[in-house]
Order: sequence, then C-alpha cells, then structure tokens
Amino acid sequence: MFLRTFRGSFILSAIALVAAFFYGSWPALLLCVVLGVMEVSLSFDNAVMNAKILRHMSEFWQKIFLTVGIAIAVVGMRLVFPLLVVGITAGLNPYQAITLAMEKGDPHVPGTYGFLLGEAHPQIAAFGGMFLLMIFLDWIFEERDIKWLRPIEAPLARVGELPKLSVLVGLVLLVLSAEFLAKDVAIVLLSGILGTVTYMAVKGLDSFLESHNTELSEDDDAPVASTGSLVVKTGKAAFVSFLYLEVLDASFSFDGVIGAFAITSDPIIIALGLGLIGAIFVRSITVYLVRGKKLDELVYLEHGAHWAIGALAVILLISVGYHINEFVTGLIGVVIIVAAYISSRRYAKREEAEEQSASLIEAQAVEAASAQSEAAAQKAVDEAAAFRADLQNKRAELRNQLATVNASYAKLPAAQQAGLTLPSA
Repeated sequence: MFLRTFRGSFILSAIALVAAFFYGSWPALLLCVVLGVMEVSLSFDNAVMNAKILRHMSEFWQKIFLTVGIAIAVVGMRLVFPLLVVGITAGLNPYQAITLAMEKGDPHVPGTYGFLLGEAHPQIAAFGGMFLLMIFLDWIFEERDIKWLRPIEAPLARVGELPKLSVLVGLVLLVLSAEFLAKDVAIVLLSGILGTVTYMAVKGLDSFLESHNTELSEDDDAPVASTGSLVVKTGKAAFVSFLYLEVLDASFSFDGVIGAFAITSDPIIIALGLGLIGAIFVRSITVYLVRGKKLDELVYLEHGAHWAIGALAVILLISVGYHINEFVTGLIGVVIIVAAYISSRRYAKREEAEEQSASLIEAQAVEAASAQSEAAAQKAVDEAAAFRADLQNKRAELRNQLATVNASYAKLPAAQQAGLTLPSA
C-alpha cells in the first residue's frame, strides 16, 4: 500500500533532483531537497484536509484532483502564481516578469523578483490567512461527538450556536491585524475581506449543490453514489469541492512560495523543489490517507489539521507586519499533527482494550448462561428420572396389591367367586 502510493512521488522526485543537478550541479540539488522537505512540513496538515474532503468525492473527481489538480499545484501555484503577483504589483507584462525572474536577483535588493514578491506578501497573507481562519473558526464553533482538546473545544462549540459567529470573529481579527500590524491598512483589509468572501462563496455553493443533489436523489433524479456508509459527491457538487480544494491548496502554498525566496531566488529551483518534490508528496500523503482510511482509524488527525490551520492562519495575519520564519511555521504544524497522531493512537488502543474487555465480559456472560442452561437441563433430566422411578415404584406396588387380591380371590368358594369381578393388570 505504502510503496504503491508513493512510487510516483519517488520517481518524480528523482527526476526533479536529476534535473536540478544538470541545471545547477550539487548546490541546486541540495536546494531542491531543502525546499521539498520544507513544503511537506508546511503542508502536511493540508494533506489531511485534502483527504477529509477528497474521500467524499467520486472516484472520477479524485482522479481529476490527482491529475489536473497536481498540474495546477505545480505549474500554477509554484511557478505561474509568483509571476502573476510580481507582474500585477509591479505593472510588468508577462515577458518582463519572466525576464526579471530569470535574473535571480537578491530578494533583499529593491526591484528584484524576490523583493517585489516579498513586497506583495501582506495582501497575499491577508487573503490566505482569512481563508484558512474561516475554515478553522467554522470547525471550532461546530458541535462534534469526538473532541480532542475537550476543555477548549466543548465551550467553543456551545458558543458557536450564535449565528455567523465565525465571520464576526474573523473580521475582528482582520481589523486588528490591519490596524496594528500592516503598513497599508486598506490593501490588507481588502485582501482579507476577499479571502473571507471567497471562502463563503465556495462553501455556500458547495452546501447549496449538496442539499440540491440530496433533494433530487430522493426523487431518483440526481447522480449520487455511496461507498459503504460514505456518501460521495458527483457532478456539480464534486466540481465545487474540487475548486475548494484548489483554493485551500493555494492558501497553504502562499507562505511556502514566498518563504522559498529566503532560500533561493531561482524560480526553476523553487518550481522543482516545491512542485515536483513537495507538492507531489503532499498529494501522495492525501491518497494514502484516503485509500488507507486513516482518518477513520486516526480520529484526532482531522482535529490536529484544523488546529494547525488555525495556527497558520494566525501566523499569516501576524506576518502582514512581522516576518516569521517559515521553518517555525512548519515546525508548529508538524508538532500539532504529531501530537494528534499520538493521541489518535492512544485512543485507538484504549478503544481496542475496551472492545476486548467488552468481548471478554460478553464471552463470560455467554459461558455463564450456557453453564446455567446446562445445569437447568440436567436438573430437569434428574427430576424426570426421579419421577419415572417413583412411577415405576408405584406401579410395582399396584401389581403386588393386585397379586394379593388375586390370591385372596382364589381362596374364596366358587359361589362367591361367581359374584365378583377382578381388576385386570
């Protein structure tokens, strides 16, 4: 299962490393490895979130996500997106943006590709931060049967009964971030609001199509499918979920793409490291979680992913005014995910022990009931045998009495015998 799932990632990573070696020798190869590891560490929680959504999509749309989605993630977000940001913010046409990128200028020098991309970080962070923050707030204010950090999650779920609380809290945090941290308050506010609106639009459309398909399926008019007890999305609902996954991936990748320029300013190395190594491995982790049904097995992994999303969202909103090292961001996410994994394993062992204990108690109860049944049956057999023996004794007594009567009858004179009738045996 593991090797089959990750075989493609290892092959593409090897190709990327060979390409990096021929492009820039050993330094380029080393940078690719560093960027790939950084991308996986920053996006492991992304893989968990992807798996949560992907398992509700049909097999066709899962394949679309793993093919078209990979192309968008590798080429679109890791290569084209930075060019678009630089082109728009600096007023450059596509050719000028590409030329500037290939100059590989020092990102600390004004006018270089890395510097211009860094200058656009506040609005990018505000957009991505608010999108991720809305995901976290909607989740944390939702009532769930299973809770990981119960002292925190339980009261927040009760407070979440207030309508639109997540939007209110999110906008308050955005205003605080823009007012006290951002240099350009207006652009950060606008970007953050756009991130919020994007989330609400995608989630709203997804909920509408899902409920619409459910209504139609009751009349056998809508294409719906199920795998076991899991209902999967098809058609338009699956398409909207695909768009949601791509926006989610983009929000996660913002920090990594911009942070990569602190390691290298070469866009080719960044595309190879973040894209062909990091992004592909994140997709493989997603597939492994879905096909291995790990989210059902590791019940707190989804909780950890949402808490990591919340941490990343807060970091992005803080980063509109202060630089936070990408390795710190990745480390926080990894620590939360690892903690959730350990808690999930403990929960699974505890559940297994309880199931074994329950099975043992049930087996003992069945054995006791069986023993009681056997004792009752034996008692009934003994009582029947005693009754039969008693019956035989009484029958023998009657026969003796009859023999005595017959003997007495035989002693009587013939005249008296003629007037009597003896009982038969």
